[in-house]
Amino acid sequence: MTNLFSGLISSKTRIKLLVRFFLNPGTRAYLRELAKEFNLSTNAVREELNQLTKTELLTSEKEGRSVYYRANSDHPLFPELRSMVGKVMGLDQVMDSIITRLGDLEAAWIIDDYAEGKDTGIIDLVLVGNIDQYHLGDLTRKTERYINRKIRPLVLTREEFDDFKPTLESRPHFLVWEGRD
Repeated sequence: MTNLFSGLISSKTRIKLLVRFFLNPGTRAYLRELAKEFNLSTNAVREELNQLTKTELLTSEKEGRSVYYRANSDHPLFPELRSMVGKVMGLDQVMDSIITRLGDLEAAWIIDDYAEGKDTGIIDLVLVGNIDQYHLGDLTRKTERYINRKIRPLVLTREEFDDFKPTLESRPHFLVWEGRD
């Protein structure tokens, strides 16, 4: 994960925070949650959160006793950082492979851990459309080796997706690709 960023950013904690917030900019988190997730002290995480907030890459908002942080989508570097995080995580290769080779793809969603910006090593994908299962298996294996992460695709028809949609909306998710009608 950190190969691309480690040459640019010396702080591993800062890299983890950028990935966490820029993979899915809609997510937000608070200090203790992040410290526990990264298995780091709150002081180490706080220092990096303060730096990222000072540079306005992250915004913060207080709710009760907690301060929540999120990616600042209005920052001039937001599109580039989001793109870089996607490349570091290998999502660009996953989607390019799937879109160009698998048939009639209507939409693709990232769900669960990666949708929350957590690099657990398993990318859960929901693919909607008429997908060639043989090619999907082949592409999945090749892409997994390339990005060094496991890919778990769930392929649904449009009708199955309509039934699955309430479940999807109750879980962390974000749309990564949608076909044009």
